[in-house]
Amino acid sequence: MRAWLALLLLAAAPAWGAPFVVQLGGVRLGLDAPPGFSDTSFLGSPRLQDLGESLTSASNKILLFAISDADLRAFTLGDRPELRRYMVAVTPRGMTQQDISASQFSDFVSDSLRGLGSPPSDENYTRYLDAQPRGKAALLAELRRETTIVSVLQGARLPQDPKPATLLGNLFDKDVPRYVISTTTLMIIKGKALNLSIFSGYDSPEDIVWIKSVTERWVEQLERLNRQ
Repeated sequence: MRAWLALLLLAAAPAWGAPFVVQLGGVRLGLDAPPGFSDTSFLGSPRLQDLGESLTSASNKILLFAISDADLRAFTLGDRPELRRYMVAVTPRGMTQQDISASQFSDFVSDSLRGLGSPPSDENYTRYLDAQPRGKAALLAELRRETTIVSVLQGARLPQDPKPATLLGNLFDKDVPRYVISTTTLMIIKGKALNLSIFSGYDSPEDIVWIKSVTERWVEQLERLNRQ
């Protein structure tokens, strides 16, 4: 039975990654996850829904919560997904009906990134995160700043004794310091404000390279989908 189910899931895999449309006020936005990731909404899983909602404020409306294709297959087969990398796209609930102005976007950026502090002077991120309070997100680098798009890299050191319910906490040994990184990209598409967040475990510089690359590709992908 599991073998037949696996074959069905492989056959359905292209549909997992297909672009889809969301309606925000009078605007239709095209959305899609980057290659190798799939939106989870079609599953209707309360567990995945709770996970997605835990990644953002209740004042935001989740448009897409994506996990890796491998994790999605594991989850649908009843196996435990690794959940080392995942992403979410949201929009402020109070901004769904009207187009936002440049000043509103500036306020949106300020509110979203408040309290992150200044980035370190070099890229020795583990040393920098070791000096920060455990579990507190810290700004590592500003990746992009333009009139309609701002993107930053953040990181945090996980507690040594993470609770099982903590995201990613069950993946790490208690006596080894571990880190997570994320990017936050705030942008305007068709007059609507989007907040894109990508999360990853951080074990080596390759994870930094990966998250920067995927962030850039996702932004380009969404801009291409929504060209007027």
